[in-house]
Amino acid sequence: MKPHVPDAWIDESKRDELDGEIGIVGFEIPFNRHFYQFIPPRPLEEIDADLKACTDRIKRMIEELSA
Repeated sequence: MKPHVPDAWIDESKRDELDGEIGIVGFEIPFNRHFYQFIPPRPLEEIDADLKACTDRIKRMIEELSA
């Protein structure tokens, strides 16, 4: 069987505890390292404007309830 990657190798000095065969079964895929793309946050002024609009809407809704 040929490896999928030309420079792949198996450390034959390590044996799996479950089956005693060469190599340890299992691996870790670091998703952040391979797939994460940084997207900078929106400008603070834009976030503040959205929060103010939301707060104003909540205030109006409360005022309608108490009227």
